[in-house]
Amino acid sequence: MFYQIIRRILQPFILILMMIGGKKGEFLKKRLKQDFSSLKKEEYIWVHCSSVGEINLSETLIKKLLDNRKERILLTMFTDTGIGVARDKFVKNERVDIFYFPLDDRKNILDILKRIKLNLLILVETEIWPNLITEIGRKSKVIIVNGRISDRSFRRYQKLSSYLKKIFLYVDRFYMQSDEDSRRIIEIGAEKSRVETLGNLKFDISFQKYSDEERKELQSLFNVDSRKVFTAGSSSSGEYEILLDTFKNLKNTLLVLVPRHIERTPKIEEIIKEYGFSYKKYSELESKKEKTDIIIVDKIGILRKIYSITDIAFVGGTLVNIGGHSLLEPLFYGKTPIFGPYLQNVKEISREILELGLGYK
Repeated sequence: MFYQIIRRILQPFILILMMIGGKKGEFLKKRLKQDFSSLKKEEYIWVHCSSVGEINLSETLIKKLLDNRKERILLTMFTDTGIGVARDKFVKNERVDIFYFPLDDRKNILDILKRIKLNLLILVETEIWPNLITEIGRKSKVIIVNGRISDRSFRRYQKLSSYLKKIFLYVDRFYMQSDEDSRRIIEIGAEKSRVETLGNLKFDISFQKYSDEERKELQSLFNVDSRKVFTAGSSSSGEYEILLDTFKNLKNTLLVLVPRHIERTPKIEEIIKEYGFSYKKYSELESKKEKTDIIIVDKIGILRKIYSITDIAFVGGTLVNIGGHSLLEPLFYGKTPIFGPYLQNVKEISREILELGLGYK
């Protein structure tokens, strides 16, 4: 009830923002003014992810659902980059319908449910949306996969445990990453009998292999020549200055910045200019092959290929309080990952990597 009251209070401000436009207005329009008429009158499994990381780790799961079940897949994403990656991965599959997540708007959720026959909702990594869970939980099964509760989220959820307990009654199963995550979800309201520790879906990701010819083509495009390649994958605001300060001390090296959010490319350009380095954006490389100090990758979906030619692999979101992104990607391509102290999103994997001497913190 309190949640619905808050949403009603915010509704006029949301409408005003959509009318005014701008970045916030466009963000809201994309998610709240979608046309769901292309959905089929068929059986569906709804898979909801947040961003790029969740869609990458869910790829194998979605493909297995398509291979082993008869339903279509409704795939919703929260971010622009996430939906871009989702479209790249599944654009050719006629059984997958991709939309932005409608921000837990009850009207949009009910519109979707009127158009399809939903058999199952899969929430990836503890996406707790009250309207989505309760409306679907009344009619279909709801499960959380790869569930995790970070330290910061746990403290916040503890304050809402009496409320969350009611929402969790609509969740059939909680498949958590670790025993600690299982303990935490129970403490904030989940029934113990519904919680199970299954490990991390990241270990099930299928990585693409690249031929020698493909790697040489990328090295040529980057004009690597005899230089070492230093890749900062999934890098975030607050990390670029640290990376550039480090880069100043490296000789005969090309720095490849792969932002987590490519819309921040103009800001990254400003920072690089302040340091006095030459740079090119990935989108400019095909026609201009002159040597440059730094390449900014303003395209999604190619980080893994870049890792395959990398000599130094830094994993972003670890020098600032974000919690880290995939450490397995560089490892798969035989690269030693380097990362910072903020590892709450990859706690178990980073611990194993350090214990085995496979990476550096």
